[in-house]
Amino acid sequence: MKKLGIVLIVLSLLIACQNKTTKTMKIRNFVDTVGFAHKASQVDTLLVRIDKMFGDRIKHIRDSLGITPQTTWKVAISPHDDHAYASYLYPLLLQNIKAKKLIIFGVAHKAWKLKLQDSLIFGTFDYWKGAFGNVKISPLRNEIMSLLPKKDYMVNDSMMAIEHSIEAFLPFLQKFVGPDIEIVPILVPYMSYDRMQEIAPDLANAIATVMKKHNLQWGKDLAIIISTDAVHYGDQDWGGNNFAYYGADSAGYEKAVAHEHEIIATLTGQISPEKVKQFTHYTVQDTNYKEYKWTWCGRYSVPMGILTAYYLSKDLGQPIQGTLLDYATSISHPTVKVEDIGMGTTAPANIHHWVGYAAIGYK
Repeated sequence: MKKLGIVLIVLSLLIACQNKTTKTMKIRNFVDTVGFAHKASQVDTLLVRIDKMFGDRIKHIRDSLGITPQTTWKVAISPHDDHAYASYLYPLLLQNIKAKKLIIFGVAHKAWKLKLQDSLIFGTFDYWKGAFGNVKISPLRNEIMSLLPKKDYMVNDSMMAIEHSIEAFLPFLQKFVGPDIEIVPILVPYMSYDRMQEIAPDLANAIATVMKKHNLQWGKDLAIIISTDAVHYGDQDWGGNNFAYYGADSAGYEKAVAHEHEIIATLTGQISPEKVKQFTHYTVQDTNYKEYKWTWCGRYSVPMGILTAYYLSKDLGQPIQGTLLDYATSISHPTVKVEDIGMGTTAPANIHHWVGYAAIGYK
């Protein structure tokens, strides 16, 4: 009886410890439950509707570019706008992500509110809520942070908790790759190109080190995803700002889209620091890197992510090239109906207010 009592005490202590651990897990909640699907049923319905509306278009693009189910992206640049608007670009791009460990560069839209700049932003959450169950934060996060110089990064859960740019594509990744994906979220606030050039080699080396330690293959086991919407254009509903650089009419729209393709050309083909610098020249003011020249919200996440990929390719001896799968805008194709499944849109879409999207895969 005495032994049984001891066993029961030990078991009760183990259960208590387990319960305590569960209660103290830090789980990041959803930020946008209107523009983004946050339930499995919403994702499934959305994908059925996208396939019905855009299935032929997706197949044509993939066939014309020679993209097969076996094609594997090592790096991807994805939109993060409302699922009703960016719609088909998500499955077009993300179904060729194969890795379950994902390093994700997100935008820090509200970094100015928290006075954050010039450093990568990590968090301390254990999980993020996801449409198909909680998304685990990979243990690689802490390993990578431990290898970085302290001057390269900061930890700020407040910024991580209010940023929507990463959660946009998580439901699609859970659907295509699996609900057991693990992520390393990294937000990139205001940052000059020169500062990125200081940090990117450090980050790439840290990633390469943990990949070699755990025998992870780029593309198969670990991939990089970069979040950005392209231009935010128009003369209405932009908080009093006028972003209609070429005018808010059909002629201005065509000129803006042509300019978008000039910018995107710096992100395709063989990547290089020179092309990344050219991207920043297109998108931020030369005399003040905190000011837009052309309104891409990913004016920091994109160059930081691509520079990191460039130096990682050097460390691993694996050159990569980027292919534009498609460019679209919030007014270039029909909007997917989502209101009946508990979703909606978070901004208007018309000739006076529209957003561009680029889906780019790297292998």
